[in-house]
Amino acid sequence: MSTDVISAAPRAARVGGRSRGVARTARYALLLLFLLAVLIPAYVLLVTSFKGAGEASPSRAWQLPQEWQFDGWRRAWEALSPALGRTFAMVIPAAVLSAVLGSLNGFVLARWRFPGADIVFTLILFGMFIPYQGVMIPLVELMQTLSVPSGVPSLILLHVIYGLPITTLIFRNYYAAVPHELIEAARMDGAGMLRTYSSVILPISAPAFVVVLMWQFTSAWNDYLFALFFSNARNGPVTISLNFLASGQMQDYSASMAGALIASLPTLVVYILLGRYFVGGLMAGSVKG
Repeated sequence: MSTDVISAAPRAARVGGRSRGVARTARYALLLLFLLAVLIPAYVLLVTSFKGAGEASPSRAWQLPQEWQFDGWRRAWEALSPALGRTFAMVIPAAVLSAVLGSLNGFVLARWRFPGADIVFTLILFGMFIPYQGVMIPLVELMQTLSVPSGVPSLILLHVIYGLPITTLIFRNYYAAVPHELIEAARMDGAGMLRTYSSVILPISAPAFVVVLMWQFTSAWNDYLFALFFSNARNGPVTISLNFLASGQMQDYSASMAGALIASLPTLVVYILLGRYFVGGLMAGSVKG
């Protein structure tokens, strides 16, 4: 009996090892499939952007260019470069302002409790569930009544306001995980709310700020609906200019594909440089909600 048990142990180990190997292979095959699904559109964009006018057509989208040309990139850059500057002038202030205001809101709602704090937090979060399409006409009338200039000023204000719910949520969850002893120690030293925030909370808020800034930068950069209603081709962001580049009776496929790559490059660079901090920042605020 003991001999059978001893001989069965290596067989069970081999069977278990093979099962784990099959599961690992299936997992990698599935990941490879997802990777191909993501990269195939990027491949079509890239190869089409280097094709000439005679080659750039949907019927030849999968084929490599017979002659690699940069005319599409030149035309795309000429059409988009003014809008790229306006987009940076819009998304950077919008991301920074919404991050700072969200941090202040999150600190007050997480650590400086007051009567009705939960109701205020719920009302702020309610803004996340209001579809932009449902309030677009009242927003246009409001901005006209307030005489806010169209283009960059209007878009900054709108992205800051509509970014506050998500930024407040992220910072509140992050600050709720901060040890309570730090806040109590600051209070015992005589620090008020603003002093506690600036001296204790703000120095340890870098992970949350990275998450919020990346989120807001990407959301504002990729926005098209606000840009369509509150700007035009002369003062709007890159999404508006890209739409004009891709429209028309004579479709310039190479310039359109190059323009799409140019417009997506800033957000891609942001995620390449800061992407490893994004998940860590999200997880840092997920301990307590």
